[in-house]
Amino acid sequence: MTFAQAVTDRTRALQTRLCVGLDPRLDAYRDAAHLREHTLDVLEATAPYAACVKPQLAFYEALGLDGLRILEEVCAAARTLGLPVLLDAKRGDIGSTAQAYAQGWLTGRHAGAALTVNPFLGFETLTPFVDTARANGGAVFVLVKTSNPGQADLQGGGISERVADEITRLNAQEDAEYASVGAVVGATHPGDLAAFRARMPRALLLLPGLGAQGATAAQLAPAFDPGGTGALASASRGVQYASGLDVRASVDAARDFRNALNSVLS
Repeated sequence: MTFAQAVTDRTRALQTRLCVGLDPRLDAYRDAAHLREHTLDVLEATAPYAACVKPQLAFYEALGLDGLRILEEVCAAARTLGLPVLLDAKRGDIGSTAQAYAQGWLTGRHAGAALTVNPFLGFETLTPFVDTARANGGAVFVLVKTSNPGQADLQGGGISERVADEITRLNAQEDAEYASVGAVVGATHPGDLAAFRARMPRALLLLPGLGAQGATAAQLAPAFDPGGTGALASASRGVQYASGLDVRASVDAARDFRNALNSVLS
């Protein structure tokens, strides 16, 4: 089963469109062992409310080899729980380097079934990532319009729309409800969601910015198809650190986000 189908099936079965981000910050913990324990506890406790999980690679890389070992454990635990893994790494490069990134982060025990990628070195640099994802039943999520305010410096003036059109072109090569090339569109741009949903009809949309960055579930309905599929709303700090290191608070936050999204789409 492909990543896109697994996420969509989970959305329908569990009635959840929430992507739980795991961004473990070392300064919140006593040491790396404490970070590992809490991150795995949050993952297991919030899994019933999540359509997928999204580890942010930067926070694991910051810990060196210990962090990569923890990431491998997080990926293994997610797979055991039946949670598709979307690795947030925003990789992008040319030629053989792009191929190496694709091999490194879309295959293997430490890798995700899906990966965020950066298209701003040119559309041909997406090819190794897309090919590797397709060969392994995975997915890539291409940055289209990110959630940060400074995105307008480079993503305005029709650039985001050009990237969206390339995603649609790539997805036309596949015969599936949702294809292997998804798009990152910030939940912080609610006025743009309907246009991007229409422009990329077979792309899963990843909507970062729910919670800590200020986006609310009520703003996100235009990103979804009828039946409430086609998009994933991502919350990271708002779940993992909903109230310090209180795992019960993380569960409550994940359930509340899940319920808020469902109420908007009902």
